[in-house]
Amino acid sequence: MNAARDLFVTGTDTGIGKTRAGVALLRALRARGVRASGMKPVASGCEATADGLRNEDALALIAASDPAPAYSTCNPYAFAPPIAPHLAARAVGDEIVLAPIRVAFDMLRARADRVVVEGVGGWMAPLSDSLMQADVARALDLDVVLVVGLRLGCINHALLSARAIEADGCRLAGWIANRVDPAMAVADDNIATLHARIDAPLLGVLEHGGADLAPIDAHAR
Repeated sequence: MNAARDLFVTGTDTGIGKTRAGVALLRALRARGVRASGMKPVASGCEATADGLRNEDALALIAASDPAPAYSTCNPYAFAPPIAPHLAARAVGDEIVLAPIRVAFDMLRARADRVVVEGVGGWMAPLSDSLMQADVARALDLDVVLVVGLRLGCINHALLSARAIEADGCRLAGWIANRVDPAMAVADDNIATLHARIDAPLLGVLEHGGADLAPIDAHAR
């Protein structure tokens, strides 16, 4: 992973651990003395608070950031309906466009050495009728990190996602294995299979319930 590049964290599916991975990456960068801030450009399923709509993933990224961004800079598009973001935007008469995301990103980048941007859902989840997550990654010149949730079917989902990322003209900088199913059979063998077939490094493993990237198992090196 190029140390000078900002990152876009995507996943093999929704609810697969992108936020945990983003937080772990921020913590790892900060442990190396890097000023690192997190960003969640688009979030649905936000809760109404006295301060406005708030998303728990965005709040987790802010808490792991130094410097910590203002909420509206971390999450410029916040929607209450817990549905796909392009549908959530349509439900409230809005449309997700690139310009506000770029403005917020530039504000973060002006203060931080690195920005970790978390996508929404899986890689192919659309943001609008004309905007895909690949458009955001390309426009902001972000390397992509793929979070693979270790559960039955993950090999197919991971390999398809890796292929799609590269087909969209984006650079896959690496992938993270997240043990979402602690009872998964032969999980380490699945990691080894993916390590052999994904043309990008395994950056680490998120243990079930853990907060930091664990060292890569010897068999997966």
